[in-house]
Amino acid sequence: MPNTFAYVALLVWPVVAIVLYATRPVVQATVWTMLGAQLLLPVGTFFKIPMIPQFDKFSIPSLCAFAGCMLATGRPVRLWRSFGPIEGLMLVFLFSPVVTSLLNADPIYVGRSVIPGVGLYDGLSAALAQFIALIPFLIGREFLRRMEDVQAVFVAMVVAGLGYSLLLLFEIRMSPQLHFWFYGYYPSDFIQQIREGGSFRPMVFMGHGLIAGFFAMSVTVAAAVLWRAKVVVVRSAPAGAITFYLGVVLVLCKSGAALVYGVVLVPLVRWIQPRLQAKVAMILVALALTYPAMRITGVFPTNMLFDISSSINQDRAYSLKFRFDQEDQLLQHAAERPVFGWGRFGRNRIHLETWEGLAGDASVTDGRWIITLGQFGLIGFIAEFGLLGAPVFFALRALRKTSLFRDAVLLAGLALLTAVNVVELLPNSTLSPWSWLLVGALLGASEACATRVKQRKPRVAPPAEVPVMAELSEPVVFPDMPDRSRIRVRHMPVRPRNGPIG
Repeated sequence: MPNTFAYVALLVWPVVAIVLYATRPVVQATVWTMLGAQLLLPVGTFFKIPMIPQFDKFSIPSLCAFAGCMLATGRPVRLWRSFGPIEGLMLVFLFSPVVTSLLNADPIYVGRSVIPGVGLYDGLSAALAQFIALIPFLIGREFLRRMEDVQAVFVAMVVAGLGYSLLLLFEIRMSPQLHFWFYGYYPSDFIQQIREGGSFRPMVFMGHGLIAGFFAMSVTVAAAVLWRAKVVVVRSAPAGAITFYLGVVLVLCKSGAALVYGVVLVPLVRWIQPRLQAKVAMILVALALTYPAMRITGVFPTNMLFDISSSINQDRAYSLKFRFDQEDQLLQHAAERPVFGWGRFGRNRIHLETWEGLAGDASVTDGRWIITLGQFGLIGFIAEFGLLGAPVFFALRALRKTSLFRDAVLLAGLALLTAVNVVELLPNSTLSPWSWLLVGALLGASEACATRVKQRKPRVAPPAEVPVMAELSEPVVFPDMPDRSRIRVRHMPVRPRNGPIG
């Protein structure tokens, strides 16, 4: 149960946003409004008003940034610039929940329990929730278009990572208690944060140790990007030392997936060419987009991954097998309504009749992809994951036209972080406004780069050489003059500087 301070923190955040937009440039104010909320606000605390989505640590900073950008710049946040593939995906993302709700008005009967159907009201509510979720994407695309803005995002991540590392180290040593001390409750099961040997995995105010570990990985990669781009974050500390320190914190967070991401991405952004980085990001996104098809057709090597995991750690292997088994059951349920899905309010989950004759939830939905596929079908999955992954392909195209090495490093690093965010949605479900902001910034910067190339003036060919002197007795014709203008030009002897006329 949240305490009073948890609700006060949510109510105070709009005031924090007002101060930021009144005292800082729009880009910095936007970045810190979104990033600060993810790092500091309570998880699971919300205000609910009938007929509109709840106000929580995700929606409040998004709405604050939406209003702040419009008031500070005097221009609206445009939904699109010119209609294209991204705009088509946005329309489907916003309005497919309405179609889903209209197609799922029938109730589901499980024993003596009834899971009600959804209708137009729920569809409009879901569409509004989708729009609020999309706000950071629109802001990033509109206001974080310059490479200086992308650099500001990376700098903010590293600065936030350095400050947050103190809280992470505290919980690594003392156990994850800060959320309980400040807000009065644990946002997730405490036992999940206990590691082998009695050590702890920190979560601070992010809700789970996996999310905190992913943040530690992200700021480590951001530090490596700035190191490669030769951007100074702290004058008294070398960029390499900052990257090493944040990498140590990442190891101490004890998150296996985040550690693997970091081990792969840091060398990539530090030593590999930006275009090759973007190609790796494109492969990762392609894997995430095709994962449902591979799972449905049985192409994905689940048994091989289980055998490999068993040779490393039996507990992790059986945890992985449990995930795959749950996905198989949920895929069978989703296949009954594959196009637009089952809708929200638990209709996408599997319910079994208990001994009391009531409906019991028998599902564990960890991955964002299976949640989206079950709720909104293939249409909803393509819209959401298409919006998240398409900017990576735009970035690869923009890198081919980028002439400055620093810009290429920043754009490729952001593409890699975006791609890993998409891949992380396969095993886990957290899709934060900060992730949407990074995706929007990647799309905006890629589009701006392509626009600058198109608007660049073409090189003017040098004028054709006009003969000034012709060969001896060669006539020179002036076409605009009568025939009598034909003259003969003879070479004039040139006097040497110190000598007789030759």
